[in-house]
Amino acid sequence: MHLYLFQGNTLVIPLEKNNSKANEPILLEIIEKDFGKIEETEIKTIPTLDGKKIIYTIDLPKDRNLPNGWQGIPPRQAVSFLTKTDDFMRAYHIIQWKRESIFCGSCGNKNQDDEKEVARICPFCKRREYPRISPAIIVLITNDEGKALLAHNKNFTSGMYSLIAGFNEAGENLENTVEREIFEEVGLKIKDIKYMISQPWPFPNSLMLGFTACHKEGDIKVDGVEIEDAKWFSRDNLPMIPAYGSVSRYLIDLWLEEKL
Repeated sequence: MHLYLFQGNTLVIPLEKNNSKANEPILLEIIEKDFGKIEETEIKTIPTLDGKKIIYTIDLPKDRNLPNGWQGIPPRQAVSFLTKTDDFMRAYHIIQWKRESIFCGSCGNKNQDDEKEVARICPFCKRREYPRISPAIIVLITNDEGKALLAHNKNFTSGMYSLIAGFNEAGENLENTVEREIFEEVGLKIKDIKYMISQPWPFPNSLMLGFTACHKEGDIKVDGVEIEDAKWFSRDNLPMIPAYGSVSRYLIDLWLEEKL
């Protein structure tokens, strides 16, 4: 049996594991060699989307010390090496949801797992809960000079620039979300909004929806709340950009290759 090993918001892997395989599940025998016997109740099962196989996971207590030879890495780091994301993304998303949905959000009693689908049911008030999925837009904007707008978010690593992104609000269509987020964060009005691609992004529970757009009017004016800096960049003068594996990098690469 192969499993994904999580602890809080980290993915636990052997120190000697090659980075390019950091996102692959680990053989149970290797885990038990250092962690000791793993009880069946500690293993959480998640059906794949097609229902043809099972993804096995273990969620370690946050206060458990890792044995020598093991390390915790950010799941985003593992994503940058992914060649196939489905199982890993699904496992991380659902293991977080299982951790956060132990109790019913209506009456506070303990939920039970549904036996037929990925859901939880309160045995008292019968409230049914599914994994939360939050739609979020991310946009590559170009101007008349062919430059792309990249921004530095306060939560980014120093020197890192990426695309403007934001969550869809209740009662709002995605095109309106694109326009609102761009205006709120960098003060620009845009046109020619085009949908490009989507990606599950469980950090913590997003579905990223990638768009492109063109600058219509306005000068850059960052909000100072989320965005600290934003500039127009040419292809031959780029700052540090996101690693491979994300929608933002996919859209930036399309622009770099002049495929937009």
